[in-house]
Amino acid sequence: MVDAAVGAGVPKRARSIYDKEVQGVVWQVVVLAIVAGVVYYLYSNMVANQARQNITTGFDYLGREAGFGIGESWTTYSPASTYAQAVFVGFLNTLAVAIVGVVLATFIGISVGIALLSRNWLVAKLMSVYVNLLRNIPVLLQIIFWHTLITSERFLPIPREFLVENGPQPLLGSVYFTRRGIFMPIFEGHIGWLGALVGLIVGIIGAWLLARWAKRRMDDTGQQFPAFWAGIGVLAMCTFVGWIVMGAPTTVSYPSIGRFRVSGGMTMTPEFLALLLGLTVYTSAFIADIVRSGILSVPKGQIEAGRAIGLKESVIMRKVILPQALRVIIPPLTSQYLNLTKNSSLAVAVGYPELVSISNTTLSQTGQAPEAILIMMIVYLAISITTSLLMNWYNARIQLVER
Repeated sequence: MVDAAVGAGVPKRARSIYDKEVQGVVWQVVVLAIVAGVVYYLYSNMVANQARQNITTGFDYLGREAGFGIGESWTTYSPASTYAQAVFVGFLNTLAVAIVGVVLATFIGISVGIALLSRNWLVAKLMSVYVNLLRNIPVLLQIIFWHTLITSERFLPIPREFLVENGPQPLLGSVYFTRRGIFMPIFEGHIGWLGALVGLIVGIIGAWLLARWAKRRMDDTGQQFPAFWAGIGVLAMCTFVGWIVMGAPTTVSYPSIGRFRVSGGMTMTPEFLALLLGLTVYTSAFIADIVRSGILSVPKGQIEAGRAIGLKESVIMRKVILPQALRVIIPPLTSQYLNLTKNSSLAVAVGYPELVSISNTTLSQTGQAPEAILIMMIVYLAISITTSLLMNWYNARIQLVER
């Protein structure tokens, strides 16, 4: 009681400008005020310049007719479409090259990363040259190189040359490799493929639930269940049922080579291929080094123990090494996925109509520079945040849980 009374009677020390806490607050307020002042100055300057050029601010221009064509589109588009539709086409094109690039770069990177640690001297050295060469060449230079190679007349013919007697022969009788792209057959649009997609999603959920059940069964009884092959079966069955129920479409559209154009089928343009190859090869070199470092982080005793009990090297890699290495691999791998997505903006160098290229066209036609740049920033920010959230969720799922 005496100590409490003494403590209560001690007056509080008055705050001084020389206190570190007070100075910290003051400096934060000063810096915030300076930043706010700079932002206000830039904004007012932008508004004044736009008013001087009779350019109105806002996003009303998105509803106006675009008036320009786009060579590649995953959705219906024409010059009569709006600027909003044009930007959406650019977003889909960016998303397409990012998703395909991430999948291919991951597959190549993991394969090369494992091969870097091969006990075969020649394989290890070749993969080391692959990694050290490609990651030290600027990605823009690689994209331009692939575009030049694909469109070179020394390597690929033009479509018209396929009409010449005894000219180039298509691959498998229906796939044409030309300087204007790769032309290949594709199934014609039908609601049955939507049914197959729904079935595929249901199959993925079913395979995931089956894997969880198999894991609980293994923990409780020690009995193994072939969850992988059973999951593949569930996936295939659900997709097949969805395809059958919605009409089972089988009609295929084949490319037809004419003197002036190619009709039918599906086309992969040189611009898309060059961008995809450049981003995939460049990013895979970094992913390979990340995989290599992740594998090396696993104690050698784990590998030796697997070999001691007679496990195959492939089983040791799949069941022992990679599950532990993923905890080291995932964080830097996320950064590489983000870099690949953002590097897709370099497509403007080869003419692929992705988000930045189309936004630049809308900007030059309308003069709405702040709005166009803001849309690009929001789209890339949304893609990056979504990717980070998914990868962080997966990283948290595979972390070791201490008891």
